[in-house]
Amino acid sequence: MHKDTPHLYGTSPALPPILVAPEGGSYHADVADPEEVHPRPRIVLPAVLLVATCASTFWAGATNWLPFMYMDSFDRAGEILWHRWQQGLAYMVAVLAVLGSHEMGHFLVAMRYRIPVSLPYFLPVPFHPLGTLGAVIGMQGGMRANRRQLFDLGLAGPLAGLVVALPILWIGFQQYDPQATSRDSLQLPSPLLFQIVLRLAHPEYPPGSFAHLSAVNPFLAAGWAAMLVTGLNMLPVSQLDGGHVAHALLGRRSVWLARGMLVGSILFILVTDQYNWALMVILVTLIGVDHPPTADDQVRLGWPRRLVGWASLAIPILCLPSMHLA
Repeated sequence: MHKDTPHLYGTSPALPPILVAPEGGSYHADVADPEEVHPRPRIVLPAVLLVATCASTFWAGATNWLPFMYMDSFDRAGEILWHRWQQGLAYMVAVLAVLGSHEMGHFLVAMRYRIPVSLPYFLPVPFHPLGTLGAVIGMQGGMRANRRQLFDLGLAGPLAGLVVALPILWIGFQQYDPQATSRDSLQLPSPLLFQIVLRLAHPEYPPGSFAHLSAVNPFLAAGWAAMLVTGLNMLPVSQLDGGHVAHALLGRRSVWLARGMLVGSILFILVTDQYNWALMVILVTLIGVDHPPTADDQVRLGWPRRLVGWASLAIPILCLPSMHLA
């Protein structure tokens, strides 16, 4: 995290973003030094994190998305990398394509509104099945976006990511072989969007037949990861992308939607024993459930943005995995 840019914007479900932008679309600062108004992007840390994320996602794909099972022996790790390096490479490229397009969506809109931004900070996690927790970009502190800018910046990343993720998911289903399924293998929760794409690609397959991990290919796994990250980011809570969109649509009333989502999430965890989601709830609570006001909450969105915005709030329903096994 950039020490001068505490506000983050990006794809990480574990590190929710916040947007800051110049008021009225123009710069405003109390310093005369142009370097402080237009800070030079730091290159070394983003580059190191990008290389590390390439390595961690490559490792996750090569280990068949079970990286923790091969960390006890250098010999086993070397053998699995030798035999599955192509699978690891394909997964790495697919995942980074989705994350990169998500960040580029935010970045291009930020450039349109002349908002100073950092390079993307990718987040590697070598022991996690996905190999990464996404990415974030830093916005210069001390500035905020108005209502319309907040909406555009909040939605640009998830939509750009989905534009890349859906073709990757389609390729994954085209390569899917149900005969390769081992009935005793781990089953994956199935997002609704997965079921829709499956029925379009292979109407002859029964619903849920793709859920076994043994039949998952790199592109299908990358699509699943993209759905998870996008669905989490579009929850209308706190300063996630969905929180930005909800605040742009509802203003201060969005706090009640966010609080309701938080209470519902806690109840869901307690009732279903899905304690793996507890960390997400804790992080969102620590960052703050309520969204702060924009630089100008009175700017009108217009009906096209409102229609798109309300439709986008269905993204978590489409993209988050169902909590039962297929």
